[in-house]
Amino acid sequence: MKKFRDNSRDTIDEIHVEDLSLIANKSIDELLRQDHDLLVFRNNNDEAKIETSNVLDLNHLEVKTGNIMGFLGVNATELKIRSRFGTHDEDYLLHYMLQKVFSINVFNLDHSTSKENVFDFLIYMFPHYLRKAIHQGLYKEYQRRDYNDANVKGAIDVNRHIKQNIPFLGRIAYKVREHSFDNDITQLIRHTIELIKTKYHSSTILSSDLDIEQCVNQIIQHTPSYSIRDRRTIINKNRRPFSHPYFTAYKDLHKICLQILRHEGLKYGEEKDKVYGVLFDGAWLWEEYLNTFLKQCDFEHPENKSGGNPVYVFQGNKSVKRYPDFYKENIVLDAKYKKLDLKRPDRDDMHQIITYMYLLRAERGGFVIPTTLRDHDLIREKDLGILEGYGGDVKIWSFPIPHDEVSYAEFSKRMQEREKAFIEKFNKDFDTSP
Repeated sequence: MKKFRDNSRDTIDEIHVEDLSLIANKSIDELLRQDHDLLVFRNNNDEAKIETSNVLDLNHLEVKTGNIMGFLGVNATELKIRSRFGTHDEDYLLHYMLQKVFSINVFNLDHSTSKENVFDFLIYMFPHYLRKAIHQGLYKEYQRRDYNDANVKGAIDVNRHIKQNIPFLGRIAYKVREHSFDNDITQLIRHTIELIKTKYHSSTILSSDLDIEQCVNQIIQHTPSYSIRDRRTIINKNRRPFSHPYFTAYKDLHKICLQILRHEGLKYGEEKDKVYGVLFDGAWLWEEYLNTFLKQCDFEHPENKSGGNPVYVFQGNKSVKRYPDFYKENIVLDAKYKKLDLKRPDRDDMHQIITYMYLLRAERGGFVIPTTLRDHDLIREKDLGILEGYGGDVKIWSFPIPHDEVSYAEFSKRMQEREKAFIEKFNKDFDTSP
């Protein structure tokens, strides 16, 4: 298994070149259009769409990675891209952020291969997407049903009627097209649920909270025709990408179900030149992680509301929108998953925060960044200055990533301490309420 950090350069052995060339120098959008089994987690409000980014670039034996993290497999090659801010080979930071963002209660870091890691990631993320889909409504579609009774309400099936109802006993064979919750999509979800139940290390995620239990029960109750013998048939019926103008939340759930069922572990090399994996936009994951505790300070987070609460650029015109990462009252924050120059941030970053502060008439604003500097054991605040014009105090807040921890439990404890310190600092400095 090859391991890389995001936003870095490394070299590979020549034996991996042929496999990685199927992934390299191609945008995520191009890989998705080639019908590879990739699940991509990203910010839907990002103006610089992540689909245009490459997972990695390959020049002879040199590999260059971007902001994408995750696990990939193609043929005999397995690839893991971890966070450059993580200080451990096991990448505690990536695991911790995923655990926080997806509300994962059980997380096993002892697997030796990336394909098992990917399978566990998919299983642990399944409840998140099941909840999201069910909250949009239980999926239903027209199904063709065959009946043989006295309550005729469709087209009479003459051939079947002759076979089944001679001599005539009061029943008529007919067929009808009707809306049903028991369909190929809900059956796919049901088969995924039943498979997860058989996995001793992950079956508890289906009862991790009352909401998930209710979602699971809804699927079970509305799929009475379920039979484990039909699993291969259901998978084949769901080969085409899911698309629906209303049930949009089922798109990712559909894909994650297929990946879990096809594999029972995402078998790399099951199909030649087929790319499998789970990818995360580092910037999106950092932003969503910050939201897990900044929301305690009452910050609005537009992405968390599926595009709600945007900032409008023009008065009386709602067609031009902007989406600050976090804002409330007279404060706006921009999450940056990169190393900022503490003396002179990138001009585009500065233009962005100044724009948000102007539109929101914010008196304070700035960037929240991760840092691995060993002398940064506490939340650090760097003043960039007061803006000319309408004013406004611009700062950089550094969130220190723990180092030298020997276990994931210790790392998690230290991260929780930093989160608490961050909340206390904002509540004190900005007079907010948790």
